[in-house]
Amino acid sequence: MKIDIWSDYACPFCYIGKRRLENALSQFPHRDQVEVVFRSFQLDPSAKVHGNPDIHDMLAAKYGMTRDKAKAMNEQLAEQARGVGLDFRFDSIVSTNTFDGHRLTHYASKQGKGAEMTERLLRAYFTDSVNLGDRSVLAQLAGEIGLNEQETLDMLESDAYADQVNGDIEEGQRLGVTGVPFFVINNKYAISGAQPGPVFTEVLDTVWAEEQKAPGLQLVGTDSSKASSEDGCSDGSCGI
Repeated sequence: MKIDIWSDYACPFCYIGKRRLENALSQFPHRDQVEVVFRSFQLDPSAKVHGNPDIHDMLAAKYGMTRDKAKAMNEQLAEQARGVGLDFRFDSIVSTNTFDGHRLTHYASKQGKGAEMTERLLRAYFTDSVNLGDRSVLAQLAGEIGLNEQETLDMLESDAYADQVNGDIEEGQRLGVTGVPFFVINNKYAISGAQPGPVFTEVLDTVWAEEQKAPGLQLVGTDSSKASSEDGCSDGSCGI
């Protein structure tokens, strides 16, 4: 079984959804035969590497709400994260452009460390409050999971893996992905957003049991990629 996940490192629901899927997989009897592949997606391709406002001000400005309301929403998200064992520190998050982080993930995947790199980058953004747009920081993080730091930095200083990142984004657009996380299982079922654990368990069991392929993607759970709200991050996913 193969699970492709479109996600962005600046998306809180992507980290929460990742944990919920992992929890479901931990109870899935065939988990050793499941391949999980993270695909690139950018919520804000125009974000700068340095000098962005803090996450509360950014959310308030983008969706026309007060800073207090934006902060309260982020606190609610942090509570959801704690429910799956994650520590979100919104007050100190460094907003940045995530394109190089996605390039790094493709590079790490080529060396068999895509899963480790994805987890490290998400934790770096939401818990460690580091700038994922800083290439020297990215190289350091790669070194922590066993990649060569200098070789990683050399790669980041080039345009390597940019085509792969853009290819993922374009494929997501063809599938109609407008919010993340977006999970595609065996090219047959789609799960939009950080759905509750039982949704993941159900689709894992169903896909495993069925041999025939149904045409197109069958959406399981709430279609939160199409949700529209003033915050842009609701019902389990973050939209553009």
